[in-house]
Amino acid sequence: MTAAASFPAGGRGWRRVSPLLRRILLVNALPLALIVAALLYLDQYQHGLLTAEVTALREQARIYAGALAESAVQSNASDQPSLKPDLARPLLYRLTEPTPNAQALVYGADGRVIANSRIRQGPGGAIVTEPLPPVQPRGDFARAVSFLYDQFVAFLPSSEVTSGQDGKGGSGLGWQPSVREVLKLTGAKPSHAAPPFIRRAADGRLLITVSEPIVRAKNTVGAVLLTREATEVDRAVFAVRVSILGLFVLALVLTVLLSVYLARTIATPLLRLAASAGRLREGRGAMTEPVPPPIAARDDEIGVLARALEESAHALWARMDAIERFAADVAHEIKNPLSSIRSAVETVRRTDDPARAARLFDIISQDVRRLDRLISDISDSSRLDSEMSRTALEPVDLAPILAALAEIHQSTREDDAPVMVLDAPKTGLVVRGAEGRLVQVLRNLIGNAISFSPQRGKIWLRGRVTGSIVELAVEDEGPGIPDAKLDHVFDRFYSERPQGEGFGNHSGLGLSISRQIVEAHQGRITAENRRDPEGAVIGARFVIRLPRG
Repeated sequence: MTAAASFPAGGRGWRRVSPLLRRILLVNALPLALIVAALLYLDQYQHGLLTAEVTALREQARIYAGALAESAVQSNASDQPSLKPDLARPLLYRLTEPTPNAQALVYGADGRVIANSRIRQGPGGAIVTEPLPPVQPRGDFARAVSFLYDQFVAFLPSSEVTSGQDGKGGSGLGWQPSVREVLKLTGAKPSHAAPPFIRRAADGRLLITVSEPIVRAKNTVGAVLLTREATEVDRAVFAVRVSILGLFVLALVLTVLLSVYLARTIATPLLRLAASAGRLREGRGAMTEPVPPPIAARDDEIGVLARALEESAHALWARMDAIERFAADVAHEIKNPLSSIRSAVETVRRTDDPARAARLFDIISQDVRRLDRLISDISDSSRLDSEMSRTALEPVDLAPILAALAEIHQSTREDDAPVMVLDAPKTGLVVRGAEGRLVQVLRNLIGNAISFSPQRGKIWLRGRVTGSIVELAVEDEGPGIPDAKLDHVFDRFYSERPQGEGFGNHSGLGLSISRQIVEAHQGRITAENRRDPEGAVIGARFVIRLPRG
């Protein structure tokens, strides 16, 4: 299953989807889900709408209470004001007639219902009861949205504005206020409004009830309870829910499409790179492109990875080719002394001349020493790369090392040996590297210079800082290097020895190993000839350039 796969149904299909695609979907959908949860949680919005409804309804109830106090209150025999039912009923009916979805109840001071706006006397004295308008039936979509939202909100802490006066004994959606408590509350503090009562009826409609005292001559003679259906609140909240769900569906579709697109642009190229790596591991990618060119041409992080893999593959194959050539060179170099030893041994068996046998044994001894040196240098060269990759590079000041090497040579040289001249500062030639290996390079170059220098000639050890480069040089007064061989002196098993030097004393790997060490330190080593003003060769010069540490 690739990242471009579609979504199979069921949990088993989800497990078959690309892990990267699953992660992208989850990462993209999580913020979206959090946003939707925050938007669907409309308590604050609903609370604001309910507060506005309560404020308007309370103002309407105050108008009713004021009108009743002025028109339906008369003083009795004890000169105490009281509500007159005969005056209150028609007045209440006329007050509530413009509001068909409201019901008003007027209570006397004793808690009895004096007037009900839904009950009036009809023609002929008959009592007519007018129920609230029926609830408008909601469609399937509205019921589905409300059901999903209610199920979702059931898992969230609710702050719905359903209120009892103090939270005692059954405050909730189905709770109805006690008339006596309302009269007690409204009568105790006429200047303070009683809390509203918000509930949802069994048929689903949202009802708001407020109470206002009827006050005449600073006496509370009753109370008005005004109940109205908050249809507009439900409609406004439902409209917001539908808008949010629509935006959620759109955002979800876009998220899925973008996730699939990201998976196609990320996971598929990675899988192709993995396949390329597998072909390289099996050796089938040597003669073809290591990675597909379209992926390597990308200018993003995957393109960087593809190019890095391609460069690594080229470097790997180059290293393997170098190992093959090295093995062939080693076999060739070892074969020569072995052939010489075999010939000498066979000749010794057939000769009776002691002098000739002694010469043959000398040849065998020289070849054995040559083999020993050759094998030692081959071992050093083969483990050099791995050793340098594990060695921690530290700051090394090469100036004291140059001084020490010059002093050792001067103190141990014979009378006719070359003289070493130091031309370097006492300190400041700092590079980052492995001190032992750098000393090995310098000893190798000094050894070569001594081999090619005439008796009592001069060898110069030079060191200086040039910008961000530390430059070291070893110069001699020998015959120099043939111009055609300047680029080959660092090749493996190349040997250009002075006349008269014993055969087999050098393996031809010294300069090759020196170049390996310098390049492992991110530096360069070159060979050139020293010339006089007329252009004649007066010696050789080896120059090492290393990054300043």
